[in-house]
Amino acid sequence: MIGHFFETFFTMLTGTVIDVIPIATIIFGFQFMVLRKPIVNPLKAMLGFFYVILGLTLFLLGLELALFPLGETMAEQLTAPDFLQQVRFSAQSTLSWIDYYWVYLFAFCIGFSTTIAEPSLIAVAIKANQVSGGSISVNGLRIAVALGVAVGISLGSYRIVVGDPIHYYIIAGYIIVVIQTLYAPKLIIPLAYDSGGVTTSTVTVPLVAALGLGLASTVPGRNPMIDGFGLIAFASLFPIISVMGYAQITQWLNYAKQEDK
Repeated sequence: MIGHFFETFFTMLTGTVIDVIPIATIIFGFQFMVLRKPIVNPLKAMLGFFYVILGLTLFLLGLELALFPLGETMAEQLTAPDFLQQVRFSAQSTLSWIDYYWVYLFAFCIGFSTTIAEPSLIAVAIKANQVSGGSISVNGLRIAVALGVAVGISLGSYRIVVGDPIHYYIIAGYIIVVIQTLYAPKLIIPLAYDSGGVTTSTVTVPLVAALGLGLASTVPGRNPMIDGFGLIAFASLFPIISVMGYAQITQWLNYAKQEDK
């Protein structure tokens, strides 16, 4: 067990070093060859790169050993026939889409929790708060994005269960985005579009991918290659809708307060 752990650790450490080398090469190359200036604190910079490599390695190791297998196991257990027969709502001979309600609830909760913990979202929310002078709340933006991801993954799980084509959902979603873009506050639109991108990062993607593949592998009649992927697209699309919706609701409430005065 310990031998397997260290073998996996050194494998991921090697892969992380290989991935970071091009980044370091570009940064130091521009610093010395284009800017032609020395690094202000080289020891601090090297220590920072060491922390990045070590942190990414440990994070990827945790995903590989814990979060990814847990996501697949939960999807398999929630869609197991014995479990569904115990909690089913419908009285039909075959399982209906509503009988998978625990899957939708799990997808909502896992989407919300992973997004709240997403480091890239935290960074964007802090910067947005600083640039806006505090008008954009850090926690408000994080919760709005997390709700969008949660709803999107729940809807994506429903799509896997019923087997609908994914492009219908994506087209309808972007139609809503285009309409919202016309009416949402102009300052929030770029941030809303960026919020959709930061959700597809280190914490959310592994668990969402594991959920989709596990769900498509256990639901009868579903193909993991066709139906197992696509949840990440939902996780990127619906935060755009939720952030612009959050801004529109806030704007409407502010107008209502001004009219009352």
